[in-house]
Amino acid sequence: FHSFITGPSVVPGYFSVEAENVVLVLNGREKAKIAYATQWLHYTQMLIQTHKIQHVAVVLLGNEQCNNEWIQPFLKRHGGFVNLLFVTYDYALVNEEDIFQWPLGVATYRNFPVVEPSWSMLRDPRSYLCNFLGTVYKNSSRETLMEILKQDGLDKLCWIAARDQWQPQETNESFKNYQDALLRSDLTLCPVGINTECYRIYEACSYGSLPVIEDVMTPGDCGNSSMYHSAPLQLLKTMGAPFIFIKNWKELPAVLEKEKKMSLQEKIQRRKKLVEWYQNFKAWMRQKFINTLENSFLPSDKG
Repeated sequence: FHSFITGPSVVPGYFSVEAENVVLVLNGREKAKIAYATQWLHYTQMLIQTHKIQHVAVVLLGNEQCNNEWIQPFLKRHGGFVNLLFVTYDYALVNEEDIFQWPLGVATYRNFPVVEPSWSMLRDPRSYLCNFLGTVYKNSSRETLMEILKQDGLDKLCWIAARDQWQPQETNESFKNYQDALLRSDLTLCPVGINTECYRIYEACSYGSLPVIEDVMTPGDCGNSSMYHSAPLQLLKTMGAPFIFIKNWKELPAVLEKEKKMSLQEKIQRRKKLVEWYQNFKAWMRQKFINTLENSFLPSDKG
């Protein structure tokens, strides 16, 4: 039995359920958010000390450069009280024992919808080979991407809308445009931002547009343990994501050439495979989450 309480709870209120086990969903993106998250953790710690609750797990929207040191003292392994941590991005401390990688998913804060695959989404020919709608930062690989698209006239075959400054304030029109672009392109280009993993990857999957991912590690402290061999998107790769991974945008023209030669039938097969993989991935993550919580929190009946 689970109760889900949601809302922008900046200051800890109270857990309104008589719960023994609590999962906190916290934002650790930047300093101010970490301050609020820490308040929640201290409040929870008090409830543990007074035996109001027994077990705590945290799902953490981690820092994009994996600077999550602040949470470590709260973990059981460091003498704290948090039994399990599910954290976004390729955090080097992910060990599949008490620290697990959690997928970023779609941008729910922008009200990205739950998309049900329709007949036409899977089968209709799409007008564009690829899309990229986003910010082009100075001296980034995104500039390289734009140059490559322009020099081969490939930007004519793709839906490209680049801007030079990030705009968090999505208008209804720009959001609708973005969804249309995903629905009407065979491929979605996913250049790295501050982190290789971005909402775009999952949003493209929702609309059956295959992510083409720039498979390079971003600067910072993500995945610098030997386990990762400095390869990003460990979770998606382990789960067999059927994406196109490229190391450099110079490989893109060849990818698009191949794309032009694909029959609609082949594209339909690929789309079905992508959408099915994505649905299975979400179901698998959900089940793994529940199993992990149960194994850790609920008393086992073994003797």
